[in-house]
Amino acid sequence: MSDIRPSSVSNSATGPATDSRPAFIGSAVFRRAAFGGNHPLNFVRHSAVVDLARTLGWLDDDHFIAATPASVEQLLEFHDRAYVKALQYADSEGRVEPDVRARYQIGTFENPMFPGLFERAATTVGGSILAAELALTGRVAFHPSGGTHHGRKDRACGFCYFNDPVFAITTFRKAGRERVLYVDLDAHHGDGVEDAFFEDPSVITLSIHEERRWPYTGTHSHPQQGVFNLPVPVGFHDAELEVLIDEAVLPIAGHYAVDALVVCCGADSLAGDPLSKMELTNVALWDAVDRLLGLKLPTVIVGGGGYNPWTVARYWAGLWGQIARQPMPAELPSKARDMLSGMQCELVDEDEIDEIWLTRMADTPYRRPVRPAVISLLKKTQLD
Repeated sequence: MSDIRPSSVSNSATGPATDSRPAFIGSAVFRRAAFGGNHPLNFVRHSAVVDLARTLGWLDDDHFIAATPASVEQLLEFHDRAYVKALQYADSEGRVEPDVRARYQIGTFENPMFPGLFERAATTVGGSILAAELALTGRVAFHPSGGTHHGRKDRACGFCYFNDPVFAITTFRKAGRERVLYVDLDAHHGDGVEDAFFEDPSVITLSIHEERRWPYTGTHSHPQQGVFNLPVPVGFHDAELEVLIDEAVLPIAGHYAVDALVVCCGADSLAGDPLSKMELTNVALWDAVDRLLGLKLPTVIVGGGGYNPWTVARYWAGLWGQIARQPMPAELPSKARDMLSGMQCELVDEDEIDEIWLTRMADTPYRRPVRPAVISLLKKTQLD
């Protein structure tokens, strides 16, 4: 696998477009078991996505680029020194003192300790920095193990130890991009990214997330701050996402004349995810990302949440296939079916497993009428 990082990145506002090949950012680090116990993330998502994409012939070594861990100095560009050092020390010792647990929220059920935690978290950040660097050279960069959008400057939060989307955004800004748009399609509000840039007019944040869902924030928009929140009702579906992309997200991108894009593609917004009640299909999400790519901007696409291994693997592998312009099979080959059939998840009962999750890459799209509650959200994006 390639481990080549770009030798230089232009600091001009335009930057060189020297390579149009899409880039899949990954690392062997993400194949290791993590979180453990009964944690919702105790299955290995990265390897499932990579292996499914490779099984379909969509991912070769020319497109796979290995991330390296962000250095402590890089992490300190956003995170507090005391927190970074506390996490580093706890990982090396394999234990967390009670006062450290209380202060930094590490070693809890939500944010447990496990072997190799610091390297994994730092590699997530390194992957987003690399993704932004590659995007500045003209490549669409997909980093499915990224998307730790709840991470706070001074503590872990919501399964997120660092906040890698923040680093993708700041990499764009340091390279001279004047206005970056962050679009969050995860079922949970992208609170950590919003808070990081709330006072920064050069970053526009827009989050489409399920209303009254943890972390129970993102209830209001603040257009004067460049902050837009669209808390959608239970059962949010394909036609409703299409309306919000066409009538909110794309107009905001145009209004602010953004010149770089970071998209968080959490898989927990899919129907069948055990930690949300949204009902999107992967087809609708692929289409949403494709329309955002139509903006023709330097773009980083990161993963996010997702707690159903079958829907996660098919969504993100299929998203890569779309980015790489690969043909979508009507039915999965036997090797891919065998791989999906071998997956397990304690959060999804056996009788809840949809046959399509095991036999097809694309969900069956379904359209229902757009509800008034979704139309009313467009008022939150009205601009002067």
